[in-house]
Amino acid sequence: MLRKLAALMAAAVFLSAALPVACAVAADAPAPAATTPTDAGNQTKKLEAGLPAIERLLRLMDTDANGKVSRQEFMRFMEAEFDKADVNKDNELDPKELAQLVRSLTHPTRGPGR
Repeated sequence: MLRKLAALMAAAVFLSAALPVACAVAADAPAPAATTPTDAGNQTKKLEAGLPAIERLLRLMDTDANGKVSRQEFMRFMEAEFDKADVNKDNELDPKELAQLVRSLTHPTRGPGR
């Protein structure tokens, strides 16, 4: 448990250092008007893809939609991301797994386990 917590905290520290870079990459073009339900779904995906990374992460982590991320929400999100990244399920992240975790955290698209 302590090893997992240490890994989660290391990922959190790395994430806090990586987010400013990810935010600089975000697009800011608005999506075109939707005409069908399918278009509306695609428009939502495009809109979310254009949000700054920090805002996308907030939407993913903030499960109670209060505009803030609690410690519990943060840890639940990071645990899910760790479990997803630990491809060989040895409860440790090797360099390749960690690199994939960092990519998924700096380029969020959906929720944990995406």
